[in-house]
Amino acid sequence: MPKKARPAGDGEEEGPVPKQAKVEAACGPSSPLDFNSPSGLFESFIAPIKTETFFKEFWEQKPLLIQRDDPASATYYQSLFRLSDLKSLCRRGMYYGRDVNVCRCVHGKKKVLNKDGRVHFLQLRKDFDQKRATIQFHQPQRFKDELWRIQEKLECFFGSLVGSNVYITPAGAQGLPPHYDDVEVFILQLEGEKHWRLYQPTVPLAREYSLEAEDRIGRPTHEFTLKPGDLLYFPRGTIHQAATPEGLAHSTHVTVSTYQSSSWGDFLLDTISGLVFDTAKADVALRAGIPRQLLLVETTAVATRRLSGFLRMLADRLEGTKELPSADMKKDFAVNRLPPYCTGDGAELVTPGGQFPGLDSTVRLQFRDHVVLTVGPDQDPSDETREKMVYVYHSLKNRRETHMMGNEETEPHGLRFPLSHVDALKQLWNSPAISVKDLKLTTDEEKQNLVLSLWTECLIQVV
Repeated sequence: MPKKARPAGDGEEEGPVPKQAKVEAACGPSSPLDFNSPSGLFESFIAPIKTETFFKEFWEQKPLLIQRDDPASATYYQSLFRLSDLKSLCRRGMYYGRDVNVCRCVHGKKKVLNKDGRVHFLQLRKDFDQKRATIQFHQPQRFKDELWRIQEKLECFFGSLVGSNVYITPAGAQGLPPHYDDVEVFILQLEGEKHWRLYQPTVPLAREYSLEAEDRIGRPTHEFTLKPGDLLYFPRGTIHQAATPEGLAHSTHVTVSTYQSSSWGDFLLDTISGLVFDTAKADVALRAGIPRQLLLVETTAVATRRLSGFLRMLADRLEGTKELPSADMKKDFAVNRLPPYCTGDGAELVTPGGQFPGLDSTVRLQFRDHVVLTVGPDQDPSDETREKMVYVYHSLKNRRETHMMGNEETEPHGLRFPLSHVDALKQLWNSPAISVKDLKLTTDEEKQNLVLSLWTECLIQVV
């Protein structure tokens, strides 16, 4: 049955918002979304479904359709991206393949109609009107402020990257053949209507994108038409296809996706290397050499039993580990996610503000949702001892323009401290505010240096 939208709740209070990231009322239609907190944003995003119900009954399990008969909400969602926006975006320098794909589904197969080089709006509109091609616009949050605002909060809520693509399809046309994705997908219908068919997954919670032939997918498990303001969720691996009905205006929808490579398997791969490194330093059995010529022959039963024993030993060690090491996942998330949303032209730099911290100051962490704390071996190649260090990574200086584009090598922004600082950093993370004198460090000089480093990096403020 259709589920009616309700007004967004108040969400959770998170304390004063720093000046540089303060969200002001956006121009244009009134938003039905609650931007006061990440949890408030998500609950208003899926309203009237409650967050607890969503994760208990739908997340990674089955599709959810929310139909909202609310003209005000529909007007807001239509403002997120329109066909008419493409004209001004093309003037900014969009390129085929990188920013825009032009495609259509022909006899169950994807036909790409991209030209070379820069996208020109007149050619784009010609392909759209005459060839009935779908226009796919990659990562519109790079240019559309309200999508940046939404996706930044969703990244805080999920603790995972959140990307998006816009699909604009003419009447009586289909852009993509049946396929499944390796991400959790939220579809927001923005303009017009689109008819959707969902099918039983052939690979539940798939780890990669794949097309599926029509003769393999059977009958749809779900079939419906989305209208402006409607929301559709389905888990990764769900086979789907969508088309704009004949005789109607074009359809525009945005797919908001998350949880790519964020499974327990990915997390295990991320943590196991650090666990092996630490265990090998403490246990000589892991430092002993493998049997001679083991790499030249098929693995023997003796070697397999030996490895099984080591894995059991690692599992036992993991049970008593307080700090789970993260080799890459935490750092990669901090490096690649959106910076905090800010008003204006989006080019404002976050700079230290407020009172200079001293030993007698009381301080609090700011931009909490944009900072990650992890423990790992020293990454300085000149340090042969590879002692453990505490790393503080953040996204305050990330570039919105490169979000989810995956084509730039980016160094992480943040700080590193000796392992002896981990308890003091946890105090800052877990306290609404704390006196510098009360930090768990040996000397006053260490306490002052720690808060000064964090203040300079814009991560704490004096209260």
